[in-house]
Amino acid sequence: MISGLALFFGIVGAVCAGTPLRILVDHFGWRNIVLLSSVDTIVIGLCTWLFVRGYPQEKGFKNFTQPSYSSSDQAKSGFLSDLYQVFTYRNTSLLFLIPGGIVGCALTFSGLWGVPYLTSVYGLSPKGAASFSSALLVAWALGGPFFGWFSDKLHNRKYLYLVGSGVSAAGWAIIIFGNSLSLPLLFTTLIITGFSSGCMIISFAFVKESVPLRLAGTVSGVINMGVMMGPMILQPVVGWMLDHRWTGGMLSGLRVYDLTAYRSGFCLMLAWISLSFLLLFFTRDTKCCQQEE
Repeated sequence: MISGLALFFGIVGAVCAGTPLRILVDHFGWRNIVLLSSVDTIVIGLCTWLFVRGYPQEKGFKNFTQPSYSSSDQAKSGFLSDLYQVFTYRNTSLLFLIPGGIVGCALTFSGLWGVPYLTSVYGLSPKGAASFSSALLVAWALGGPFFGWFSDKLHNRKYLYLVGSGVSAAGWAIIIFGNSLSLPLLFTTLIITGFSSGCMIISFAFVKESVPLRLAGTVSGVINMGVMMGPMILQPVVGWMLDHRWTGGMLSGLRVYDLTAYRSGFCLMLAWISLSFLLLFFTRDTKCCQQEE
């Protein structure tokens, strides 16, 4: 649930960096907005230093994690040793690859190629296309807390993750291969696809329960790296495929791609998220119980 809330506020920032930021820049100028963003960052950093603590008991709360290891044992283990150990658990390797496909699809579409696709194929204005892409991000932000909460309630990580990733993969298939979807249907499909993509937040609780508690921080970093690999790889690879399928169209000095080119590029997204769905079948569910040494 906590990871879901973190995802929610993170995506709120991503959404605000789209259309709302564009409106503010047009009204106040980019220099003033960049300066304000810098000040906000400094204020947030200072508040974190003043008010955030590393352990619950430092704020007067009960420590809900009681380590089953001593601090001397922790000191003896090094980074490379811990990194090697987390990959000896099967779920680590699988969950390193799985969320990248889900996040990669969402951010490759909404963060880069969705707006030109919607303007070229569906004839939307840039503002309308940005609104459609932002709607997917908003739905994704709402999906994170829901899937985190519901997996805790069900005491099951694997099968809820399967449902969410399966719906997300089906949604992308409809978006990519749907023939001339009506705008209301397209918008609804984007919302459902974005919301179901929130299932990726289960990865963090799932993988932390799959290794001993002392490795929770290391394995969380590993999974976060896998999450970021999705858009890092898919965004330029989709662009490469679009250039490969480009038929020579130009508009205002920019390349214009047709539906065939977009489908070829987006098929790479669909391939990864389909692989993510299949790999989930090979994970071992933790039943929300912590793995012991």
